[in-house]
Amino acid sequence: MSENQPHLSLVGQPVAPELDTLERPSYGVYEGPTSVDGKLYRAGTWFHGIKYSHGDESGQPFDLWLCAPLHVDAETVNSDDGSVGRLLRFRHRGRVIEHVMPMEALAGKGEEVLKALMRQGLEVEYHQRRYVPAYIASHHGLSKILATTTKPGWHDSSGAFVLPSRVIGGENVRYQDTGKGANLFTTKGSLQGWQAELAPYCVGNPVLILAVCCALAGPLLGKVGVNGGGVHLVGDSSSGKSLAQAIAASVWGNPGVFAASWDMSKGGIEIEASSRNDTVLILDEIKRADPKRVQEMAYAIANGTGKGTMTREREGRPKLYWRVLALSSGERSLSEHAAISGNPAHAGAELRMVDVNAGTRAHRAFDELHGMSGETFHRLLTAAASRHYGHLGPAFVEALVRITDPEHFYHRFAEIRTSFDAEGSQAGRVADRFAIIGLAGELAIEHGLLPWPVHTASHACRQLFREWVAHVGDGNAEDRQILTAIADFIALHGDSRFSDIAAELPNPNVRQRAGYYEIDAGKRLYLFNRASLVEAAAGYGRERIIRTLETYGVLAKTDGGRRQKNYRLPGGGSTRFFVVDPDKLDTERSAT
Repeated sequence: MSENQPHLSLVGQPVAPELDTLERPSYGVYEGPTSVDGKLYRAGTWFHGIKYSHGDESGQPFDLWLCAPLHVDAETVNSDDGSVGRLLRFRHRGRVIEHVMPMEALAGKGEEVLKALMRQGLEVEYHQRRYVPAYIASHHGLSKILATTTKPGWHDSSGAFVLPSRVIGGENVRYQDTGKGANLFTTKGSLQGWQAELAPYCVGNPVLILAVCCALAGPLLGKVGVNGGGVHLVGDSSSGKSLAQAIAASVWGNPGVFAASWDMSKGGIEIEASSRNDTVLILDEIKRADPKRVQEMAYAIANGTGKGTMTREREGRPKLYWRVLALSSGERSLSEHAAISGNPAHAGAELRMVDVNAGTRAHRAFDELHGMSGETFHRLLTAAASRHYGHLGPAFVEALVRITDPEHFYHRFAEIRTSFDAEGSQAGRVADRFAIIGLAGELAIEHGLLPWPVHTASHACRQLFREWVAHVGDGNAEDRQILTAIADFIALHGDSRFSDIAAELPNPNVRQRAGYYEIDAGKRLYLFNRASLVEAAAGYGRERIIRTLETYGVLAKTDGGRRQKNYRLPGGGSTRFFVVDPDKLDTERSAT
């Protein structure tokens, strides 16, 4: 059908206007009772046909009511894969329903189209249902073209923020629902209710402030250029971590639905992250994650790119992409959980999912209970989060789209970032994450969305960042892991796999020898052979390990320009060893 053929799509009025003679066959869409050729048609989508019988050249007209008024408003082009579709519109119980239909759904008998429309409430005449896909397919040459996307968040071509139920800041883009997932971005209660019943009790509680601001920071990542990643709330069971996550989830939707779990595959993580693009990914209880894959999953969350796969026809499927902050929780840190499988901890994974103390504060995860017992405080906020949700996040985005100067966000981020002291580049990336979370909270305060005093968010994020620095240090994370691994190796095997280099004969009790020790100025220096040095810092190459030992002055003795020193062995012969001073393995010492 062409838009230049108005008889094929006639839109009536609540009253019964008289329309021109119909051109048959054609379709008509009437919003109310409409009179055509002296015949009254009720509201709906009609097929006006003509039936020819043998010897009857003029034919007999007939009219079929197909469904409620169904409009084909525009052609759609999916920004993710370029597929073409149609924007359909109808009403159900007074609500306007829009549905983006991919054209490929019209292949075959069009049953997928009918399923999608009827699921959303379109009234269809069952015996005439086969005409509905044909009616949609008859629309050709539509002048209005809209972009669509299957994931929420900022749409690059329009500058709009897309959610399944609404588009903020733009009209020329729509969310294209696959129909296969739950609607995560639901609402209940009111923003005012959330502000009154939840926000005040976050004040004085850095962990709760961090959780709320982490949920708000997703829309800022792309505007400031900060990479994704996450924070990991560490604390014993029932410490209050889940409450913090529930409050964070209530920023965007129902806490019971919006929050996800670590109990999934890496592919599942990719789907969950993409479906929460530019918002927040909440992952409960890291103990449910596969210890062998948890570090790989942390990398995936931060990197924002899914794994490429192929169809049965060996065609590449489009990769999933996302930009998200994660709010994780668990009784163990990510590296501790990964160690269960025997895998060495990767510093990069730890930096992408930064530990936050949510278990040994004044009241476990909380610093201030506002005059209540811990049980009452927990119950009060849990109930409030189930009554009011899904309002703060969209309201925050509405405030962001009103800021037209793109440099505004860079300047504000730079102002807050200067107060996060970080000497090393790796600590600097973690500082960026805490700073963007703090910025989100401060912007929400300025726009009246969070009823907190100014600087509440930035001060809480700075406090938690400083706690992290005090715990892990401000140096290179890989260096810390190497030094700690070697120190642990000495603690475990100092007497069982090392013996005195000054002995006359080898010690027969040493199995799987790692080296020797030398008494120098009243303390032991450990003489590592080449194999044991790599074994001690598993996961790192020998050159990388030696570079760290040199940086921190751990190699106590060398021969000239050589990194090793030659020793005579008990029982005869000689060889070279890496001479390690265990006192220099203290990761809090400065590099020399």
